[in-house]
Parts: sequence; structure tokens; C-alpha cells
Amino acid sequence: MATPAPDPATLLKLENQLCFPFYAISRQLTKAYQPHLQALGLTYPQYLVLLLLWEHQELTVKELGTRLLLDSGTLTPLLKRLAQKQLLSRRRDPRDERSVLVGLLPAGRALAVQASHIPAQLLASVPLSAAELAALHTQLTQLLAQLGAAGS
Repeated sequence: MATPAPDPATLLKLENQLCFPFYAISRQLTKAYQPHLQALGLTYPQYLVLLLLWEHQELTVKELGTRLLLDSGTLTPLLKRLAQKQLLSRRRDPRDERSVLVGLLPAGRALAVQASHIPAQLLASVPLSAAELAALHTQLTQLLAQLGAAGS
């Protein structure tokens, strides 16, 4: 027996959209980061770049873009602003002249110490247990991977 088609009016209700809670939560989380990052003179996307560089010290622009899901048109101006602040350097990769390596400068490395409190403070403001946060993180990471694979 065939299932009846859903009512188009029901499908188009905001409350029935999977995308809206993701959008709203993303905005709320970014807003929660803002005072912490503003004190460091950073935007949220700049913070994400620095998180990767604090972890890896040096990456190519392509690697940064892949990990952050950003195209070079978005990433390049962001990296230029961080370089102007003397937080990172950009140079051609001697192994491949087509690639640009991005690495931390001393001021960028020092900023990691100032930013080290941010994750714990943000986690403390989320009303979920550690187990719930871990499960949610796993689910979101899996969904992101699946959506990325489907979009490739």
C-alpha cells in the first residue's frame, strides 16, 4: 500500500525544516564566541584558521580550505587580514610552487595561550552533559561527512 504524499503546506512550514535549527544554533554559538574573540581581535572564521594552525603549525591554503569547507575566494582575504595582523605568514611551498604554505608567526603562537580558556567557557554555557555533547558531536560529524560525500 502506497504512503500518501505529504501535504506541501506542511512541508513548507519553518518548524518542519531540518536546516533551521542548524542555522539558528550556528548563529547562537557564533554569537556566544563573539565577546571572547573580540577581546583577541579575531572573527570566528579567523579563530577557526588559528585553531588548525595551533594544531598543525603549518598547512597549505588548500588544506585549510578543505578542512574548513571554505573556497579560496573566501579564505584568501581572511588569511591576508591575519597576515596583516602579523599572526601568520604565507609563502610559496618550495616543493610545489603552485601551493601556498600558511604558518604561525610568534604573535599567532602566543595568541593560543590567550585563547585557551574559550572552549571550556563555551562548553560550560551549553546545557548538556559531557556524554550528550560527545554523542551530539559524533552525530553532527557523521552527518557532515555524509552530506559532504553526497555533495561531491
